[in-house]
Amino acid sequence: MMDFTDRFCRYVHRAFTRRARLYTEMITTGALIHGQRDRLLRFDPGEHPVALQIGGSEPDDLARAAAWGEQAGYDEINLNCGCPSERVQRGAFGACLMAEPDLVADCVRAMREVVKVPVTVKHRIGLDRDESYDFVVRFVDRVAQAGCNVFIVHARNAWLQGLSPKENREVPPLRYETVYRLKRDFPSLTIVINGGLRSHEEALSQLEHVDGVMLGRAACDDPWLLARVDSRIYGAADPIDDRVQALEAIRPFLADQVLEGVSARAVLRHVMGLFNGLPGARAWRRTLSDSATLAQYGAGTLDQALARMLRT
Repeated sequence: MMDFTDRFCRYVHRAFTRRARLYTEMITTGALIHGQRDRLLRFDPGEHPVALQIGGSEPDDLARAAAWGEQAGYDEINLNCGCPSERVQRGAFGACLMAEPDLVADCVRAMREVVKVPVTVKHRIGLDRDESYDFVVRFVDRVAQAGCNVFIVHARNAWLQGLSPKENREVPPLRYETVYRLKRDFPSLTIVINGGLRSHEEALSQLEHVDGVMLGRAACDDPWLLARVDSRIYGAADPIDDRVQALEAIRPFLADQVLEGVSARAVLRHVMGLFNGLPGARAWRRTLSDSATLAQYGAGTLDQALARMLRT
């Protein structure tokens, strides 16, 4: 998610699950070509498996970006065809690309020609108020012909006018059955569902119909949601037993980042919701967001927040 699933978020989330695949926030081809590419592509080796999500619509530019992503060590290159923000629309990419399946196919083909890692696509099930199934079928079919085998499908339309990005995650109705139908009609493709899922039970029920589940806002709001993913979804051992153990796992990383000049807030904001619903959660959040405490204690803000929570 833009401005959220940065490298700090991903490192924090990896403390809760070893198996779930993590995705970067969308990085535009323009930023990679003209900006600080090494900084934008930087990630910790502990984040694997991790996918680079790219935004763009020029096949040659996307090919360059994909090649840089593979060289940086990413396990997957994902093309964003689902973001509905006006800023992204002005760049002629994101969700509006769904109206141009031939162009998306060209983009996928160009990326696949230069990388060996999988090239995947994240998209919506339609645009604006057109809920025609034929629209999304044509898109998936055309892009699959270009060699894309994995489609991550947000089960809502993208309304390109009149809604904010937040409203686009809430107002267009969820239509899971459309995603299930895609899986039935394209059984050889890997179909991953996204949108509105907030529990393990909901995720497991989706796996009766599709191949995978992507959690977005729910995992960011409550990272503890990821803590039993390895055992419940993958049948593997979970890396931690409790919330404090997770914090101990990220403590060295937090200290290292602060020594590099990174604000402690950049890391700690990703554990803000860790104790939601538990005694002391308000004191925990208040401490982590307090500018004076962050300025005084830096990485030590973590200990201050724990102490104040336990005293509550």
